[in-house]
Amino acid sequence: MKHFKALATAATLLASPLAAQTPGVSDTEIKIGGAHDLSGIFAPFSVPAVAAARAYFDQVNAAGGVHGRKINYIVEDHGYQVPKAAQAANKLVNRDEVFAMLLSLGTPHNLAMFQIMEPKGVPNVSPITAARQMIDPPAPWKFAGTSSYYDAIKATTQYMADHEGTKKVCLMILPTDFGKEIEAAVHDLAAAGKVELGAEIGHKPDETDFTGALARVKDSGCDTVGMALGISQMINAVATARKLGMNDLKIMLSGAGFHTVVAKGLAQQGVMDGVYAGAGWQDLEARMGDPAVAEWVAQYKAATGEDYPGTGALLGRSGAGIMVAALEAAGPDLTRENFIKAMESLDYEDPISGNRVDFSAEDHVGADEVFVSRIENGHWVLVQTIK
Repeated sequence: MKHFKALATAATLLASPLAAQTPGVSDTEIKIGGAHDLSGIFAPFSVPAVAAARAYFDQVNAAGGVHGRKINYIVEDHGYQVPKAAQAANKLVNRDEVFAMLLSLGTPHNLAMFQIMEPKGVPNVSPITAARQMIDPPAPWKFAGTSSYYDAIKATTQYMADHEGTKKVCLMILPTDFGKEIEAAVHDLAAAGKVELGAEIGHKPDETDFTGALARVKDSGCDTVGMALGISQMINAVATARKLGMNDLKIMLSGAGFHTVVAKGLAQQGVMDGVYAGAGWQDLEARMGDPAVAEWVAQYKAATGEDYPGTGALLGRSGAGIMVAALEAAGPDLTRENFIKAMESLDYEDPISGNRVDFSAEDHVGADEVFVSRIENGHWVLVQTIK
């Protein structure tokens, strides 16, 4: 009888929350998940982001890990397809039982994954999307890396109206939550009388011919067009505009277009100027004189064999740095609750992204600055910092 009572007591303890182990955490390992676009229209962000994050985690693990635990970054490819993102989240959260999600790409994709993550309170850290929905509505487990698409485009449009002669803005966007963020920012400035709104054109993710859309932009009399498209689409659309003789048309991009690949790709097409972007981080090239940046670039090259880390790698390294800093601050008795408190305590300058990371209990956005840049001869050049 005593034996059965002892078994019953042990079973009760094992089933109790106090005895339950934190998902994804063992004495030797912390499992972190990421759902990425490794094969779709935003692969130029995800592929190097994953490489940079893993290279940094390898460095941390080689030095003993975080409080004796090594980080295992488990990545799934959704190919920029929302149903596949939901499948990836289901695997990572329910089968792999990851402790947190890091750097997952895509606005509608993260929103779909939230349905699986929210019931279990799985922290979502530095997703590769700057949509406001990453922290709105607020939840303890949501943490955005940088200022939103909405804030960045609103600030950039205002800058262009004040300094670059922008008066009428057309839109060429993907009709997704990502595109709607850019649309909302321009709409709000138009409603405030800061700019006039022209043609608004929706595009498919696999669209390649932008001649008709640009004809509508021209007929609308816009001097500026805001684009929220895939990486290759943006390069194609801008190059097509120049081939059509629309040389004075100014192009405005969000953080999704603020990419080294875009600057270099347009240079190959002969487009050297007239393209602007607003984002929550700074381009690397102009900051190579910073010893911390130069050291990381050398480490990235040694780890990956790539000659130069582009924007995706920058975001991957920055996000991985945030994750490690919070894990260290949470201490050896790691739970999701003390990890969230540790995230809210972070406050430091990030030399890789060129911004200040300063979360708090009231503010789950890591960096609040907006950096407005423009392309000059194949390079992104910072023209204004808005805090």
